[in-house]
Amino acid sequence: MPHLAKNLSGTINHKIAQLADSQITTFNNETSKIPGIIKLTIGEPDANTPEHIKRAAIADIEKDDSHYAPEAGQPQLLTAISDYLNDSLGVDYDPAAEICVTVGATEALNVACMTLLNPGDKILVPTPVWGVYFGIIKMAGAIPVEVDTSQDDFLLTAAHLKKVLANEGKGAKAVILTDPSNPTGRVYSKQNLLELAQVITDNNLFAVTDEIYSELIYGDKKHYSLTQIIPERTLFLSGLSKSFAMTGWRIGYMAGPKELMKSVIKVNSFLITSVTDNVQAAATEALVHGAADYPVARATYGSRLKIIETGLRKCGFSMATPEGAFYIFAKIPAKFGQDDVKFAIDLANKAKVALMPGSYFGKGGQGYVRLSYAASAEDLQESIRRITDYVDSNL
Repeated sequence: MPHLAKNLSGTINHKIAQLADSQITTFNNETSKIPGIIKLTIGEPDANTPEHIKRAAIADIEKDDSHYAPEAGQPQLLTAISDYLNDSLGVDYDPAAEICVTVGATEALNVACMTLLNPGDKILVPTPVWGVYFGIIKMAGAIPVEVDTSQDDFLLTAAHLKKVLANEGKGAKAVILTDPSNPTGRVYSKQNLLELAQVITDNNLFAVTDEIYSELIYGDKKHYSLTQIIPERTLFLSGLSKSFAMTGWRIGYMAGPKELMKSVIKVNSFLITSVTDNVQAAATEALVHGAADYPVARATYGSRLKIIETGLRKCGFSMATPEGAFYIFAKIPAKFGQDDVKFAIDLANKAKVALMPGSYFGKGGQGYVRLSYAASAEDLQESIRRITDYVDSNL
């Protein structure tokens, strides 16, 4: 087994060496070792990819589609993405110049940061947020400025954005939104986005919008996007992992103004050359013929949301109403204090239910836990029973 040469120790990229390990990944791995644990920690659908999508990938393999794809993506997939965005949001992106296929939304985030941000640039990140944002931004040499939204029901407001831009965020180049939100499940209204768009424009910012959960919105709530208001300064990110249960396929995409996308496509090609052919064939099938899959996913997650939200409220948790994605960000009952990490560890060991500590998602998360309801109804019901017993036993 080789060991690194001693005179090379400490000479790797300092930005990487300074990055902390993912607390989310570490916690998930540790709690996975507990016998009998029910894990509600990771945002991964428990469903399988729909059959018609799998068949499209198999057919593509069988016809020997095994050569390099174009850097931005296969033309048929680019057209399918363009049509989908037009149908769902009423926005018009040229498939030949304004869309790029990526290896999941995570790679899209990397490409966005590498394209937009120079070393030392600030980007505003409303928190709580998916923790990977911070590492990606720092790898690009930029500075994430956390904007705690916990006092505004976990939504960034125009007034708060103005305040941050006048203080710690002064001189920022961009702001990033996740809508619907991971970890809170909150969804931005049209009016909220109109007000934010005005501040973004007045301060000459880029907007990066991560909308991978956009098909998972419940009740009467409707999805809106900054791309409908300020497309000239917005970089749109999404993917198929959540809506089609395709996390392992690693397929995402980006859209934006042609002048910006030229650089996006260049960065993407240096990182990956191109996305796997059969995965692109599967994604094309999903977007062209998968309209019937969305209501099934929404109905499933919507019913699970009711189970878990009702159960948590009954045993003393509180939360801003989750409206999308498949997460609940719940405040721990007051008698347990504010140490969410301690609470989550104790709950995992004693009740055999793993929930993610809220502080792992940045400012505003202390005293909360995130729960993913992308699990079976049976597991969710049993989890509520165990959590209730745990809370009642700690009088």
